[in-house]
Amino acid sequence: MKLQCSLALLIALGVGCAAAQESRKQAAYDFFYLVLQWPGSYCDTKQSCCYPRSGKPAADFGIHGLWPNREDGSYPQNCNPDSAFDPSKVSDLLSSLRSSWPTLACPTNDGLRFWAHEWEKHGTCAQNLFDEHGYFQTALRLRDQLRVLDALATAGISPDGGYYTLGAIKGAIQEGTGFAPHVDCNRDESGNSQLFQLYFCVHADASRFVDCPVQPGGRPCGNRIEFPAF
Repeated sequence: MKLQCSLALLIALGVGCAAAQESRKQAAYDFFYLVLQWPGSYCDTKQSCCYPRSGKPAADFGIHGLWPNREDGSYPQNCNPDSAFDPSKVSDLLSSLRSSWPTLACPTNDGLRFWAHEWEKHGTCAQNLFDEHGYFQTALRLRDQLRVLDALATAGISPDGGYYTLGAIKGAIQEGTGFAPHVDCNRDESGNSQLFQLYFCVHADASRFVDCPVQPGGRPCGNRIEFPAF
């Protein structure tokens, strides 16, 4: 009987260790993508958009997410099902989240489901580095450091429905921020390519921006890119 109990305990410990090792392997990453989104391009599509309950967001690049990624192009996701999003843990950040990380999804909502998705899918894979509050606080800090709209404005690139080349957009942002982002485009209702998302790479310790070790996949932009108003 004692032998059977000992064997059962060893098996249970072995399974637990294997599960923990697999979880650590799944959560391993080499850098982050900080993904910013232009609200005018989100809304100027066939699916349109809905303003959040807090009202129309500012005409500025908002956060889509802070995503752990690997240099081979893969990424961890949904790493800790026991760490569900808890709004009370970011209560002091809610005002900043509403202004800098707004949701434009329909139907109109308060953003909690969007932030829960980002934390549970991506943030839980970096819990070696920060907790829920730290994840959102870090993304907000990084976004504020870039001042992308100012960099574009300095180069004469404004969200007025005008068209610009991909090189001009990337060059202006690199000149203003020190880093050239990956530019992701979508299509407006007329099929025109428009500036949609910007991918910046962040060091694995989330302390600073770095040159991207690998470019994300995405929709090609073409040579003529619209920067729609919002």
